[in-house]
Amino acid sequence: MKSVDQTMARISPGALQTILGRHLAMYRTKLPIYQSALLNSLLDVWAGRHARLIDVGGGTGVIAQAMAELFPVEQVQTVDLVDRFCSTLSVATRQYDGRHLPFADRAFDAATLNNVLHHVPVDERAGLLQEIRRVAAGPLYIKDHLSCGSIDNLRLTALDAIGNIPFGGMLWAHYLSAREWEGLAASAGYRIGARTGGIYRTNPYALIFPNRLEITLRFDPI
Repeated sequence: MKSVDQTMARISPGALQTILGRHLAMYRTKLPIYQSALLNSLLDVWAGRHARLIDVGGGTGVIAQAMAELFPVEQVQTVDLVDRFCSTLSVATRQYDGRHLPFADRAFDAATLNNVLHHVPVDERAGLLQEIRRVAAGPLYIKDHLSCGSIDNLRLTALDAIGNIPFGGMLWAHYLSAREWEGLAASAGYRIGARTGGIYRTNPYALIFPNRLEITLRFDPI
């Protein structure tokens, strides 16, 4: 397992490009600015070493792969509703039904949800988090969005379209406010132990899509 000291250094877009480019051709010429900001925001709220990590809603699996190589974890399992996983990954991948994670109680030490929860139907969110709490004994790390109203919802809808269409990702979404994040944590047996933002975009792009729309949270089990 990598030490915390080795992995808490900031992850540069260039270093991340080396990893992602092995699995997705687009990253051989495109710097993963957004993805490096996402991973750095997770590191900002990370709580020590986790031997076994489950990444729920992993998409192509490349972020799970990057966490396996750069974070203080030993094993990473990624799951998603649809098998869109890159065939070149070294992390374990598995398709699941969206409700029941096919793993034993406390099979993992921590979990991640990266830009996933806003795509989950509102009435299914607490159940998903409770299922994650069943299989992951420790914290749940969430990178997602923060909406302050209808204008932010429009901005985030546009961002999702830009980010997801090239990968065949989901477009339907319902974005959470600060109060909704608090309530969701409590409903699933968590408390918010840490939160942060990040610099995902610079001007002029950041004027249209402010960085405050991005949020990363650590949910600690109660």
